[in-house]
Amino acid sequence: MATHLKNLSKTNLKSNSLFAKCKIGIAVSEWNREITFSMRDAAIDFLKKSGVKEKNISIKNVPGAFELPFAAQQLANNKKIDGVITLGCVIQGETKHFDFISQACANGIMKVGLESKKPVIFGVLTTDNLSQAKARSGGKHGNKGIEAAETLLKMLK
Repeated sequence: MATHLKNLSKTNLKSNSLFAKCKIGIAVSEWNREITFSMRDAAIDFLKKSGVKEKNISIKNVPGAFELPFAAQQLANNKKIDGVITLGCVIQGETKHFDFISQACANGIMKVGLESKKPVIFGVLTTDNLSQAKARSGGKHGNKGIEAAETLLKMLK
């Protein structure tokens, strides 16, 4: 995807009465909280504007992206939760740590979705630098939190 050509926040999803009944779990990494909390807030705002009731949104904070699959699993195992959004941000550093965390996070989140048979959305930024992360969490490329929330609602629809 050529993100330099896209604003991730542009959506054509309309509010739907079905969404008022949906119960959503959001797992959020506290690492890079400037980025992840911006994505969380945008996701919650989008869900509410789309018809999801605020009382039907459960938030689970975790220390970092590596812990997101576990939090997603806990949320998905709750029979009252219809779908899960995971939000995190891993920024490339000087070591291979970025590769290990990104891969484990992506694979773990995918596995939770497949095993739970519920939509579990990957809203984790994996960027080269902080500037790219900011551009995708409320900057010139929109907000990945909105994209993740939209994806979940489309899957539930």
